[in-house]
Amino acid sequence: MRAIGLLTRRNLRLFFRDRAAVFFSLLSALILIALYALFLGNLQVENLNERLPGASADDILWFVNTWVFAGITMITTLTTGLAALSVFVEDNATGRFRDFLVSPVRRTGLVLGYFLSSFIVSVVMSLLIVVVGQLYVLTRGSPTMTVAQIAEVVAWVALSGAAYAAFSSFVVTFLRSAGAFAALSTVVGTVIGFLAGAYIPVGTLPSGVVNVLNALPFAHSAMLLRGPYMAEAMDAVTDGPGQAEAVAALSDFYGLTASVGAVEITEGIASGVLVAVLVLFAALGAWRLSRRIR
Repeated sequence: MRAIGLLTRRNLRLFFRDRAAVFFSLLSALILIALYALFLGNLQVENLNERLPGASADDILWFVNTWVFAGITMITTLTTGLAALSVFVEDNATGRFRDFLVSPVRRTGLVLGYFLSSFIVSVVMSLLIVVVGQLYVLTRGSPTMTVAQIAEVVAWVALSGAAYAAFSSFVVTFLRSAGAFAALSTVVGTVIGFLAGAYIPVGTLPSGVVNVLNALPFAHSAMLLRGPYMAEAMDAVTDGPGQAEAVAALSDFYGLTASVGAVEITEGIASGVLVAVLVLFAALGAWRLSRRIR
């Protein structure tokens, strides 16, 4: 265990020492913030003003802000954990694995060191986004999440971070150069916002596309995070009698609920899918990593 801890700290130190890597791991989140600050946020506010004429402007802005930061948090759980595995790619490209193999550290320890560092980076950076989001909401005059809601967000961040660390650990075993890793990171950072329904609400897409997206674990993570993130804001914009239909419509449109065909994706199903991703890709990733470390 001591060796695993040392390897994990070594990987974390190498990642955080590279400020460019840290910055680019957050680039997708920063781009999404910029897009909504410049024009996409206003489009959502205008749309909600038409759908909810009885809601106040402040409550509608609160709703949009929480939806945006829930999506940003989901994106960060994947992009930062993947970025942390740049250490693995560099170790492979530079032949450092040969140095590890003459040490008393077992291959399983090396594998766990990479996985744990990816997981820790994902959780730490995602929780940083949560803090930034809550401070932003507070500066706009809206309430923050309750302690129970924050605890739920932390739990979903940890589960998502673990699942995507395992998934990323498997994917990077097929890369042999820093250039290939940079290309993969660019593609993932660009596409993940669409797959999670973070760039635009899923309700604006054709039903067939929505079914495909909702079948993927990325949409499940986003749905789980939006629940506690947006609960108070949803209550505020739909306050009043006879709003059950409005709540259901908004939940479907903005991805607080999800379904594939006639099958509703519950919290249990979504979390079960993420656990399955974690177990499956942790096993595959460990197998692939141990084969690469020679």
